[in-house]
Amino acid sequence: MSITTDRFTMRKLLPTDAAALFPTLSDPSQCRYLTRPAFANEEELWGWLSQRDWNGRTWIAEDKDGDVAGRFVAVPAHEEGVEEIGYITCKHRQREGVARECAAALVEFLFDEGARKLTAEVDTRNAASVKLLETLGFVREGHFREHETTHAGLCDVYWYGALASERA
Repeated sequence: MSITTDRFTMRKLLPTDAAALFPTLSDPSQCRYLTRPAFANEEELWGWLSQRDWNGRTWIAEDKDGDVAGRFVAVPAHEEGVEEIGYITCKHRQREGVARECAAALVEFLFDEGARKLTAEVDTRNAASVKLLETLGFVREGHFREHETTHAGLCDVYWYGALASERA
């Protein structure tokens, strides 16, 4: 199912998206908040994007000219009605409001679909993501110190949540 915003169509993942996402996901500075290091090649990236045992859903944000602007995901959480969201904006489209516009549309879509709660986990150093989540109405529900070991070492994470019952 696709999601439409003013500037983007959020559609299902295609094999050609690995090439579009690779410039961002091969750049160590763009991957500093991921749990894994930058990708070495498009084949490795496609293997990660298309994992058969992954239970989440992916949307690729594409503008009217067909330019890929980012990846947005929703993953079922610990019980029915709760989903975790995630996102990354392609580096050539950062600071254009892509994440704000598309993540807002994804949140709306998931709540309309019946989710009662959405969550997001974010590295505490990722100020842009923290600001985005708070702008979208997410509330910081936790600060987990030295919670995750990534390619960058031990990381603190914030846990955010948004409730359907609190939607305006």
